[in-house]
Amino acid sequence: MHPFEFYLKLGFEHISNLAGYDHILFLIVLCAVYRIEQWRNILILVTAFTIGHSVTLALVSFDLVTLPSNIIKFLIPATIFITALHNVIGPNATENFLRMRQNYAMALFFGFIHGMDFSNYFKALIMGTSSIVVPLLGFNLGIELGQLLVVFFIVGIAFLFLNVIGVKHREWNVFISGAAAGMSLISMLDNKFW
Repeated sequence: MHPFEFYLKLGFEHISNLAGYDHILFLIVLCAVYRIEQWRNILILVTAFTIGHSVTLALVSFDLVTLPSNIIKFLIPATIFITALHNVIGPNATENFLRMRQNYAMALFFGFIHGMDFSNYFKALIMGTSSIVVPLLGFNLGIELGQLLVVFFIVGIAFLFLNVIGVKHREWNVFISGAAAGMSLISMLDNKFW
């Protein structure tokens, strides 16, 4: 197998692995405020998240940045909790241009944090290689493809509930965001670092 294909497959498997449910939960709560008709906004949002963790992977690979894993394990559920609160507080998050920009900035910044968790796994994979360009590109593209698959599934379920069953969008958002907030709060308490 070509090295690029190897890292592409690893990145895809890493994000789609149900054992790493925290990243999937983040994607679920990130998409909770959107409808299928807003697929462009969803793609931009997920890509902003990918750019964030891609930058972090590169920085960690070059030993330019590092955080202790116990802090990362706390910050990841904190990003889910904050995103869930952001979803239900204030005006409709998908109508207001300023609010949309805030969503993109938040996804990018939280991508930096989630990238820290990927970085330990990725750094262990590339030990001994002379160049990280091919592994970094392949791994990040694999993660992006995995995320898009997860998002496609999430948006499909949302479409079923909103358009077929007839659940109101606000109720859907509050239910999904509330469940994610609860799960992330439990995880934050389990992973407290003080």
